[in-house]
Amino acid sequence: MDAETTNSRAWTAYGSHHLERATAVPEVDRFTWGFRPTGPGAEVLGDLAGRRVLDLGSGLGRHAAHLVREHGALVDAVDASPTQHRRATARYGRLPGLTLVLADAVDHLERAAPYEVIYSVHGLAYIDPHRLLPALAAALRPGGRLVFSVLHTTSDGRGPSTTVAPRPEILPLAGGGRLTVRMWVLAPDVWESLLGDHGLVVHRIDVLDAPEESDPLSCRLFHVRHRDLSRASGPRGA
Repeated sequence: MDAETTNSRAWTAYGSHHLERATAVPEVDRFTWGFRPTGPGAEVLGDLAGRRVLDLGSGLGRHAAHLVREHGALVDAVDASPTQHRRATARYGRLPGLTLVLADAVDHLERAAPYEVIYSVHGLAYIDPHRLLPALAAALRPGGRLVFSVLHTTSDGRGPSTTVAPRPEILPLAGGGRLTVRMWVLAPDVWESLLGDHGLVVHRIDVLDAPEESDPLSCRLFHVRHRDLSRASGPRGA
């Protein structure tokens, strides 16, 4: 079974688990890109009022709903899991300005009109970048903004890979149990090279560490623009 099929089945099982439990999940009151409430919030996406925005791997849709309600964005929230889509539709299906889409990310990117902003909270690492990034670059308007967070170091201290290959990771379930997924957990310079191959330039990387010094869990937040309108900025995170 290939990595993306493994991930699709895992996230469908994840959604089923929460549907069966009727898991109560609070609304987003502040954008959180990592696994802990550290780092920047939605402000890194710029002024979103009236802009076409894509949430890639939107899950329950809480972040997308927050941007619609609090920032006036017009958001397409795309997820490939039918059970996650069912959860999102039950909760936000009637929210004006939010369109919930059940689709493969690449299929959607290849069909959709270009977006001014594309973002993903942990979603990119579940899709083969060689398949995803060409479609993503084509779906982002020139000068558009791509912002995404990805796992960097796991809670057991395992750091990112230097080769473009998926590896097994654990997806915990509320109430106990876990699922196995396969993720592209890549070093920042590897992500930067892959993005650059498709005309996308990284101009900043934020380090999102767990607040507890004893916890090695860490993510990276990438700020990306098209090459022709990007500008270099300060030092990148490692």
